[in-house]
Amino acid sequence: MRKYKSLRILGGRISVLTEKKAALTITTLFLIMGAAIVASTGLGDVKVSPMNVLNVFFGGGSDLERLVVTEFRLPRTIVAVFVGMALAAAGAVLQGMIRNPLASPDIIGVTGGAGAAVVGFLAVFSNESNALTVSVNWISLAAFLGALLTASIVYFLAYKDGISPVRLVLIGIGVSALMQALTTFLMIMGPIHRAAQANIWITGSVNGSNWGNVQVLVPLVTVLLLTAFITASKLNIQELGEQLATGLGGRVQAQRLFMLVISTALVGAAVAFGGTMGFVGLMAPHMARRLVGGTYGALLPAAALIGGLLVLFADMIGRTLFLPLEVPAGVFTATIGAPYFIYLLLKTRNS
Repeated sequence: MRKYKSLRILGGRISVLTEKKAALTITTLFLIMGAAIVASTGLGDVKVSPMNVLNVFFGGGSDLERLVVTEFRLPRTIVAVFVGMALAAAGAVLQGMIRNPLASPDIIGVTGGAGAAVVGFLAVFSNESNALTVSVNWISLAAFLGALLTASIVYFLAYKDGISPVRLVLIGIGVSALMQALTTFLMIMGPIHRAAQANIWITGSVNGSNWGNVQVLVPLVTVLLLTAFITASKLNIQELGEQLATGLGGRVQAQRLFMLVISTALVGAAVAFGGTMGFVGLMAPHMARRLVGGTYGALLPAAALIGGLLVLFADMIGRTLFLPLEVPAGVFTATIGAPYFIYLLLKTRNS
């Protein structure tokens, strides 16, 4: 028990047993995240040193530095972090719920469903002046409904006396292709001036993020992440198998439905403000599992932090390495994620 530490909250009414190594790893990831945020807000056409960025955070700096850091770069950085955290946590929840290492929101079509719903929303609720006729806050609801419907279809079609990994992946790929076709159809049928904006959702980008996006995304993802962290113990039981989980008193189907709603809500929030960012939900949980093990109490926060770092670094590379051009972050996540997915398929082909 020396490698574990007990944390008691609210006078001992809540007790949490944590592994010291995992806690140290999560703390390190959190510190790396803080340094990455400072670096992201300082890099670009107008470079701001890390010390000056910190000075701006505490209310100092010149007018130009405050404008560049707080108005142009900080909202984009925050959105990138929370989009990555949402996708990574959703991927970890899906992998634990389905007990399939290949499960992720984009591979099984959930992200594509959310993206199709957002493109449909933009096509239907736009006027000739390229302006939405309803509040932009409804995009999150549209993305959530699209993700939930797609996840339900995949789960229903793949379930037959349990979930077969091969059947789930094949059906998910088919549904994902269907969602891509639907997205293309909506782009063709919708207003032509919305086609370019729809391409943003397909590729995945946080360009154009503002404080309005932050005010919607951050509280929503924070609540969903906290809910996922609190219910992490249910995922540990689910990984033991349906029969054993039921024997231990778990309400397996009800828990799966609840976790499905949480994961699809996370995907919906991420897609609404960051587009269909590929493979983050696949890579981050696997990377976290190598660092902190398979216990979801440590895996979920580690995966969320790694996902945030992946999207943040992808966005930094896309907007700084190819100046004056800007490459969407989704291009880099897909460039890394596609070979990693092939590696996982080869690794699990005999399972």
